[in-house]
Amino acid sequence: MELNMNTNEELMEVTFDNDQLFDVIVVGGGPAGMNAALYSKRKGNIVGIVAGQLGGQIMNTSVVENYLGYESLTGVGMVDKFTAHVKSLGIPVKEYVMVEDIVHDEGIHRLQLTDGSVVHTKTVILATGSQSRKLGVPGEDRLAGRGVAYCATCDAPLYRGRDVLIAGGGNAAVEAAIDLSKVAKSVKLVHRSKFRADQVLLDQLTTRENVTIYLNTQILEIVGEEFVTGALVRDKETEEVFELAGDGVFVEIGHIPNTETFKGIVAMNDHNEVLVDDKGQTNTDGIFAAGDMTNVPYKQIIIATAQGASAALAANEYLNTFSVESDMIGV
Repeated sequence: MELNMNTNEELMEVTFDNDQLFDVIVVGGGPAGMNAALYSKRKGNIVGIVAGQLGGQIMNTSVVENYLGYESLTGVGMVDKFTAHVKSLGIPVKEYVMVEDIVHDEGIHRLQLTDGSVVHTKTVILATGSQSRKLGVPGEDRLAGRGVAYCATCDAPLYRGRDVLIAGGGNAAVEAAIDLSKVAKSVKLVHRSKFRADQVLLDQLTTRENVTIYLNTQILEIVGEEFVTGALVRDKETEEVFELAGDGVFVEIGHIPNTETFKGIVAMNDHNEVLVDDKGQTNTDGIFAAGDMTNVPYKQIIIATAQGASAALAANEYLNTFSVESDMIGV
């Protein structure tokens, strides 16, 4: 594949060649996917990325302050840096398309895409990430990134000395309340029914003097003009509707892995997360997975990025035993 160089000797964007037999196709454009592509390219492989959008969930993150090397960076700013690094290596990207199906045929994986095209590759690295479960109430989408957040681990330091609300009653919500209680002025945990969290976490929660718990309380709306100022809630026992003030609302009701397309292709657990070993290998020969779509715990940018590297290195080991000689195929 010929690479065009501009006058600054920086690699320009490369056209994605559907007739190319790729060594590695990365499905997904988040941190796991982009780092997998980077590591694969540096191993000398023919690599391409297929993604609905480069960036993944980071695009919805206001500020990132827990990624080594960057004291503070906007989500969009981080994506720009990741994208520039990937494209500087001449990695072709096929964006705004999704994979509809993957068929394994005589050692080659055939990817059917939503634009009607087909891509052929020796290995696949799945990195389609996940999406946060939403409350589905008025104000949530409008104020996302302006007080509505979905990751206390990521954004808690931004609310130091401020009042916050947390929606949820499982382990994630209670852990978020404990973490936020260390930095926030006050924490109001709101859940529409009873707790589902482990008792050991609930025991810790009760020791936090700045945490107030509202059970059997439903969030009806997240309020605020330019930024969150609170939430309108309803006490399900008394039917009283009132407003809880807060500078932020953390929605901690779980994530949905973007894995529906790959059911029947790779093994998954009860949460529809792709099962991988410590190298990122799935149960299907030549298909690897990384990032938030997998069963690996702790859904964090830096962990997903590291998983992408691991999956790429494992895919390279697999390719070292590959026997297909042709570099081009007809489609």
